[in-house]
Amino acid sequence: MRKSPYLSDKAFVIAGLAGVVACAWAYLIPASIDMYGRMDGPAAWMMETSWDAGYILLIFLMWSVMMVAMMLPSALPTILIFHRAIRNDSRIRSPSRRMFAFAAGYLLAWFGFSAGATLLQWGLAETALLSPMMVSVSPWLGGAILIVAGLYQWTPLKYACLRQCRSPVAFLVENWRPGLPGALRIGLRHGLYCVGCCWALMLLLFVGGVMSLFWIGAITAFVLMEKLAPRGVQGGRLSGVALVAAGLWVLMSS
Repeated sequence: MRKSPYLSDKAFVIAGLAGVVACAWAYLIPASIDMYGRMDGPAAWMMETSWDAGYILLIFLMWSVMMVAMMLPSALPTILIFHRAIRNDSRIRSPSRRMFAFAAGYLLAWFGFSAGATLLQWGLAETALLSPMMVSVSPWLGGAILIVAGLYQWTPLKYACLRQCRSPVAFLVENWRPGLPGALRIGLRHGLYCVGCCWALMLLLFVGGVMSLFWIGAITAFVLMEKLAPRGVQGGRLSGVALVAAGLWVLMSS
């Protein structure tokens, strides 16, 4: 029995995206282990104390790789729905190109966030609020980040963005654009909604450790639950209460 062209194309799409995510994790896991170990391997450069242009670029690339590993898996349902929509249009000759343009636009939004996170990390390091291990040394900073992240979980902006992430079909219908540039724009717009949904959760890395494999994995799993699980919205609200409580505990214990 011959496989349908759609299924073959879908397998190619999934394999391509899975390969990108796997490469990101293949960097993060050894780097994280080395950072909390001997620091003579892939994390050795992180002990640099001078924030010159080269070091800033490396920090930006580190954040970018983390965002690929953490956020691209949660976007896979939307990417596959987009791929099916363009695959069913006989007028489109290369649906895979448009799908990868969509994915590139999505990641472009997170690379913008990575640039902002790099500047924030630079500022925290220069004011001695961040240790060489890339974790907050100030209980006030840590408590404030926890409380901000918890409160944001209850804001209308959070749920306006989360609704777009949890309703990919409605998002694509409302934001459809033709052509390859259109696919890039739709992906970028979807990525911006995801940044609006998850930026505060990503700042929690400054509390637990920017390169802590435990925190990276925990936030990744939570984002997947919040976006894809049937009761993800309720779980997000409960997490907000827990984060605020944790932040208050950190502040009162300092």
